[in-house]
Amino acid sequence: MVDFYDDLETQDAATREARLFGALSAQVAHAQTASKAFQRILTGVDARSITSREALATLPVTRKTQLLEIQKATRAQDPMGGFATQSYGADMPQIFASPGPIYEPEGTATDYWRTARAVFAAGFRAGDLIHNCFSYHFTPAGSMMATAARAIGCSVFPGGIGQTEQQVQAMAELKPAGYIGTPSFLRIILEKAEEMGVALPSVTKALVSGEALPPSLRDWFAARGVQAYQCYATADVGLIAYETTAREGLVLDEGVIVEIVRPGTGDPVAVGEVGELVITTLNPDYPMIRFGTGDLSAALPGHCPTGRTNARIKGWMGRADQTTKVRGMFIHAAQVADIMRKFPTLSGKARLVVTGQMANDALALHVEGSDVSDDTLSQLAVAVREVTKLRADIQLVAPGALPNDGKVIEDARSYD
Repeated sequence: MVDFYDDLETQDAATREARLFGALSAQVAHAQTASKAFQRILTGVDARSITSREALATLPVTRKTQLLEIQKATRAQDPMGGFATQSYGADMPQIFASPGPIYEPEGTATDYWRTARAVFAAGFRAGDLIHNCFSYHFTPAGSMMATAARAIGCSVFPGGIGQTEQQVQAMAELKPAGYIGTPSFLRIILEKAEEMGVALPSVTKALVSGEALPPSLRDWFAARGVQAYQCYATADVGLIAYETTAREGLVLDEGVIVEIVRPGTGDPVAVGEVGELVITTLNPDYPMIRFGTGDLSAALPGHCPTGRTNARIKGWMGRADQTTKVRGMFIHAAQVADIMRKFPTLSGKARLVVTGQMANDALALHVEGSDVSDDTLSQLAVAVREVTKLRADIQLVAPGALPNDGKVIEDARSYD
């Protein structure tokens, strides 16, 4: 029998959509008034009209690279770029930094990062001791998991990273129910325990993140009595999705609105098509409206076999930022979208492919379609030249011929 974190996990789709989009309009209005950054980004938007996925898709995407640029531009006046709605003090007890650096606030809400749902799905329950090996300094991962564990009613040992022998000793003596951290560090700890001849029978479950968990490593853990589950979260928006005992994709968190868009655009793609994850949160302290994570994934059809009814994604499938330098010029995913918008009758995928060797590049635009006139192909070549300032061959391919991997720019050059 499946144990659920709360009733939200089994609500019907219509009720979930009504709840999320019923709160979205107020969140957009709040972001416009309380966040200086979103005052600019959402200028002219009528918050009362943002009550559906279609309306949400009309808003601009703010990508992680843009967030960093805005923070850097306003660093002297506001280190967080005007995105946070709270100031230093009791309402912002901790501040973290991601590479860039991008600064992120932590508010006072219980389970501020909403990661308790993932911890619960991994099997942890009130009264358990969790050995938390995410970093507690600079990045928020350690705090994300510690606050979630406390929200469930667990105790936490803040192991952090490094000091492997001491980690083994603490596990042997404190007997935690399980581990939270990166999968690679869990393997290091278990290998060190074997080397030291120390048994860790209490450690039977794990929630891992920050790295891929390939099936071979999952099986390696299982052979040592540890059932490991994954979650996907970022410092900008908190928990996005989590794995369940069904191990069929990652179920979306109940506190975010997730879209998957064609890289370089804000245009949602069909279920199953790989695209960039764009997240909207209902967090009043750090309201992210259509935040482009830069990560690729795809939606899975149907519901989780455990009975959880929210949508699922395949998990992390690479990066959406495919910026490539060709003949001294940078080309971006957004430029491919700009080219194809000029040809609305070409509804299939398109991909710029760079071949040859560095300093001797060849550029080709592969476009899905049939019965495309020579005139249209010539116009495409002109459009590529106008948008990228580069010449490219146009290659027509059959509908569905391009791989479903989210790539709109493929660097296939030889670097030998």
